[in-house]
Amino acid sequence: MEQNQCCHHQHGHAECIRIVPIFNHLEDSQMDLIAESAKTLHLKKGEMLFRADEEDDTLYIINSGKARIYRLSDSGKEQLVRILNPGDFTGEVAIFQPGSIHENYAEALQNTSICLIKRGDLQKYLVEYPQISLKILSEVTMRLKDSEKQTTQVAIENVETRIISFLAENIEKGSGNSPTIILPMSKKDLASYLGTTPETISRKFTTLEELGLIKQLPKKKIKIMDLDQLLLHTK
Repeated sequence: MEQNQCCHHQHGHAECIRIVPIFNHLEDSQMDLIAESAKTLHLKKGEMLFRADEEDDTLYIINSGKARIYRLSDSGKEQLVRILNPGDFTGEVAIFQPGSIHENYAEALQNTSICLIKRGDLQKYLVEYPQISLKILSEVTMRLKDSEKQTTQVAIENVETRIISFLAENIEKGSGNSPTIILPMSKKDLASYLGTTPETISRKFTTLEELGLIKQLPKKKIKIMDLDQLLLHTK
């Protein structure tokens, strides 16, 4: 772990605990108790939170900023697993499997503040507040479903279909048939996530734009001109 700065800031820890779904259902006093065990880590853009094969004994919660989780194939090819935003967490395997090691890499995409809770401390709270375990299990189940879906898409769907599916999944509910979305990652990371190249992503976006299905806007915004027609394009 490239530790730029690690220190105790009780107020910051309390905020961190309150934004993560596995804790924010607890009473204020209970969240304050958990916050007492937390430490804060500050990473600069490009610094690593952890690497594959390092000991996995900590729950990491993104308080501010953004990080990415990725793996490397035997050939060295990078595969994005997911992007972590404020309130997201990783390291849950360490809670239930003592002696486990990281299988992936975690890198700060911008200046990022992270709350750390060690396995021993967290296990005490799991005994006292068992509903936390259920929340973690629910989150892990969703991640497994997402991972299976990602694997299936890369294996059987063409790139254009993968892109359209990704855009559709990032539309907020109630946005209508012509929504504007903000890509949650760079085109480079999107290419890694969808199992293709940045050049192919750019080319496919241009094709969809020429067909009048989307419009590329500044600051990673994509305007979907007609969602129904866009989805029909995958048929």
